[in-house]
Amino acid sequence: MERVVDPTLENDFKVERVENALRPTALQDYVGQNKIKEKLSLFIEAAKQRGDALDHVLLAGPPGLGKTTLANIIAKEMGKQIHHLTGPNIEKKADLAAILTNLQFGDILFIDEIHRLHKPLEEVLYGAMEDYALDIILGQGPAARTLRIDLPKFTLVGATTRTGLLSSPLRDRFGVELRIDFYPSSELELIVSRSAKILGIYFEKNALFEVARRSRGTPRIANRLLRRVRDFAQIKSGKLNDLIIDMQVVSEALALFEIDSKGLDPMDRKMLNTIILKFDGGPVGIETLSAAIGEEKETLEDVYEPFLIQEGLLQRTPRGRAATLGAYEHLGITPKEPAGQVLDA
Repeated sequence: MERVVDPTLENDFKVERVENALRPTALQDYVGQNKIKEKLSLFIEAAKQRGDALDHVLLAGPPGLGKTTLANIIAKEMGKQIHHLTGPNIEKKADLAAILTNLQFGDILFIDEIHRLHKPLEEVLYGAMEDYALDIILGQGPAARTLRIDLPKFTLVGATTRTGLLSSPLRDRFGVELRIDFYPSSELELIVSRSAKILGIYFEKNALFEVARRSRGTPRIANRLLRRVRDFAQIKSGKLNDLIIDMQVVSEALALFEIDSKGLDPMDRKMLNTIILKFDGGPVGIETLSAAIGEEKETLEDVYEPFLIQEGLLQRTPRGRAATLGAYEHLGITPKEPAGQVLDA
């Protein structure tokens, strides 16, 4: 079953093409993350004035916040070509070496999910990032020798949702480390407004803000909700064009998709309800919670938890996960006295 508020990118070519059309291509068009934009603008302008390659950049943050978009913008602002890779899809040293040796001066090598890169491949990157050289071992045994291939200066842009899984030697080689945070509703409203114009949809202002408010602070989810509300309005009105979407249409559409006032979907509520009703509000270990919900531990940690913690509905404690008083209030559950004592601890 499709999860409408899943922040990961849908594995569909048509959807990906729409997503790409909605992405800004210049730093000035990128909404929000003002401190990050200010720093990037400074670094890019300084590198261009020197005629040098940009320092290696690490972009960290939950999925759907714009790390890939920023990587493409960096390449566009630098006037260089970008090469896209995904960490777990690179399997052999030879594949990575072939890519590195084909780079031109100043090119951007973007590695998404860089924390999932195999350790032997990380070792290949050490010399490439620091010395702009590639060491290749030829032959075996006593006859083996090392061949060093010089590489042009390039910029590695790594994207990760889990900075803690990066090895220290790899992380230390990034000259710029930027953390992307969830967006406030006011900025998401600007993003949704821009996307609506591109898609040719007219939203009343309060309806636009309601979509933004329930988008979990994530642009990718905001754009997905926008498309789903458009589909609902299209079928309900029987019109393909000239759609005018008001607050009532948005409320009915999001009710159908089971997205509540905080942007929580059935899976989020299931997670909180499981902690509260089965484990007396917690704390409960992540492995136990994973088994109780029927979802992988990594998915809970990467996809569900960040937003619930951001909203003050979930706590990570040394003994496990615990629901907060805010979670009880949102779900309309009266906390038991022992659960209240745990939550106050």
